[in-house]
Amino acid sequence: MINHRLLVNSILFSVIAVVSGCQSGETLGALDAGKQDAAQSAETSPDVVRESELRAYCPPAVLREGTSFFRTYQKGAQDDASKLIYQASISDVTRTCRHNAGSFGMTVAVAGRVVPGPVGTTGSVTMPIRVAVLRDDQVVYSKLFQHNVVISETAGATQFIFNDPDIVVPGQADRSIQVIVGYDEGPTGKR
Repeated sequence: MINHRLLVNSILFSVIAVVSGCQSGETLGALDAGKQDAAQSAETSPDVVRESELRAYCPPAVLREGTSFFRTYQKGAQDDASKLIYQASISDVTRTCRHNAGSFGMTVAVAGRVVPGPVGTTGSVTMPIRVAVLRDDQVVYSKLFQHNVVISETAGATQFIFNDPDIVVPGQADRSIQVIVGYDEGPTGKR
């Protein structure tokens, strides 16, 4: 009986070793083929970030001084704190660049929050956010957005994220370019 168990166990271990050896060989081959396929598709995919893009200059986005807050009051009660409907603030701005021949594209993102005031209510709040790109002192892109944020309760702040993915700037990105973001109560449309 001892010999019979030893024989069965050795056969069982041999079969397991053979099966796992076959599977591991196939798996490694499949992984290598998968890596090759991924590398080939990465080279041809339009979403691949190339080393030249990583090293290329991308102008920083900055918040324009004096434009980080936006307040709305009840009609006829401008600057009366007891009649404040809401106050919105921009806390952070960032950007990404896409480099093309003869131009480059940018996406600018803004993060902030809206805090209801003493007479604040739930509902939709519209904030005028401007994104502008200057080369030296010349405006090459400027757009005013009416960004809506839904306020679901008046007990605390509501965070928001806004982005403008459609910025195209002629020429190459260089240090003469400034990207400026902020609240702007000017007329809707390009300025």
